Amino acid sequence: MTRAAERHEGLDERAVLLAAGLAELAVSTVGSVVGSTLGVVRGLRGLLRRSDAVELAADAEHELAARGRLMLDRYTALPPAHLETLARHALARQAAADDV
Repeated sequence: MTRAAERHEGLDERAVLLAAGLAELAVSTVGSVVGSTLGVVRGLRGLLRRSDAVELAADAEHELAARGRLMLDRYTALPPAHLETLARHALARQAAADDV
């Protein structure tokens, strides 16, 4: 795979993580934002006046990516197969019975 293709694949994954993180953040905070819209506007104005706005934006991007990874891991992970779980319990019971 070429470096350009790897970079493109990395950017695609990053975009998915950021979108998922933004969706998770929006869902988790929609109630509080609706109730305090004026406070949010004042907070955004204060953020724009800060000298470390670039660092804050980078931190926000990292946090959104982390939230996105957690959300995707939570909802895309497959549960263990039911028969596999039953087989493990049966083996554990059989081992316990053999020890007695």
